Amino acid sequence: MRRLFCFLFLLAFMAPLHAREVVDIDGYDPGTVIVSTQARKLYYVFSSGRALSFPVGVGRKGKQWAGTTHITEKRVRPAWAPPPSVKKVEPWLPDVIPPGPKNPMGTRALLLNGDEYAIHGTNKPESVGGFVSFGCIRMYNRDVEELYNYVQVGTPVIVTR
Repeated sequence: MRRLFCFLFLLAFMAPLHAREVVDIDGYDPGTVIVSTQARKLYYVFSSGRALSFPVGVGRKGKQWAGTTHITEKRVRPAWAPPPSVKKVEPWLPDVIPPGPKNPMGTRALLLNGDEYAIHGTNKPESVGGFVSFGCIRMYNRDVEELYNYVQVGTPVIVTR
């Protein structure tokens, strides 16, 4: 019984971080993706004044960025080639990690202008909600799969701090 109580308490405590929800949002056109690094949330504006909110993992200290870009490519079960900035810090990584459970890109990737950053799934769901990446936006695989269906190449992405 105590174990069940602890589980339910933990579940209730963590639920807001892991929950997708519909929120009010002003000032953005429908079809826009907004990432709030500080809030660790991604918003997909689906109609005037309304957005889906998803928890995300964002860049760790010194790896955060802000600006306006757009989706340049959509990939299903992406392979991952660590960029030079990551290889410099983690030189033991292979040049390419194929799709699968060891791939940190998860099940979908939305590449952003310049292809150095992406909005993608993860093989470490416990990292969603933290300051954890080299600048990419991490989502739960189920959430990035949903977002993947809503966006197109060319969709604007605004990243704020």
